[in-house]
Amino acid sequence: MSHSTVPRTDTEAEAKENPPAAHGGAPGATKKPPAGKLSLRLRFRRDRVLLLMTLPAVLLVLLFNYVPILGNVVAFQEYDPYISDNGVVSILHSPWVGLENFQRIFEDSAFWNAVQNTLVLFFLQLVLYFPVPILLALLINSVVRPRVRAISQAVLYLPHFFSWVLVVAVFQQLFGGAGLLSQVLRDHGYDGLSLMTDPETFKFLVTAQSVWKDAGWGIIVFLAALASVSPDLYEAAAMDGANRWRRMWHVTLPALRPVIALLLVLRVGDALTVGFEQILLQRDMVGPDAAEVLDTFVWWNGVRNQDFGYAAAAGLVKGVISLGLVLIANKVAHLMGEQGVYKK
Repeated sequence: MSHSTVPRTDTEAEAKENPPAAHGGAPGATKKPPAGKLSLRLRFRRDRVLLLMTLPAVLLVLLFNYVPILGNVVAFQEYDPYISDNGVVSILHSPWVGLENFQRIFEDSAFWNAVQNTLVLFFLQLVLYFPVPILLALLINSVVRPRVRAISQAVLYLPHFFSWVLVVAVFQQLFGGAGLLSQVLRDHGYDGLSLMTDPETFKFLVTAQSVWKDAGWGIIVFLAALASVSPDLYEAAAMDGANRWRRMWHVTLPALRPVIALLLVLRVGDALTVGFEQILLQRDMVGPDAAEVLDTFVWWNGVRNQDFGYAAAAGLVKGVISLGLVLIANKVAHLMGEQGVYKK
């Protein structure tokens, strides 16, 4: 019986067209990518639609986030924007001063006061604000009735959509000198008080405003992480005799730990940005000694005083410190066994 000479599979056909060369292959032979890996050209052809979809977002990020970084060159100049109507021409013709602006920063007591206020606000918000979305997510996740859960989420989300002007106005009506709290105290024979103009309580007041406005919005990420936890884990823990608190400690919190580590790293990297608009609206009520932070310091010197080189130097110092904090926090996350912002 005769056998057919037609190859039975595509692999055999490919083997006949490209027979293996002896002793490592003939010189000049084209090397194929390892099994399971596609070449860059094939991956581009496969993902070209997705790449085209992300291209506008990439262009926007480059235009509004990376191109302005080139403007940091004015930190080494005595920048004068009135030299020309063209900003690039103004940069090219502004005199260079080297590190003089940075020397002024490190000798300026107002700058160090802003650094101190910024760090105090960061630690207060890290201790008093950061755990609140986690606790709210755990509380909402424990609600059995879907209708009650949906109403609770809507009520907690709502303040996030208020502007800071409205938030400050609400707190002024509650805790200001003519606010509701002062009126109640006066009606009962006590002296009124104004927490909005008290420098000693200002930092706690700002933290309370942040909690009321954004804590409900922050639970979205944690609720999404909790939704990915398999119900079988809870059932297995219940069968082993674990009560509600044990299930939360051994099942729920381990599921949230990677998300908590990631958000904590990002929060540390954002430590020197504690709310520009929120602070600026209340700066004059308590004075710069209590309310000046790095963002308002940069705005006041750069926009109000038009000392652009000095303000740019302060902003550059802030960016470098923030980058260092991100790297340190991410290293700590790696030591804890978490991924952080990027893998090792």
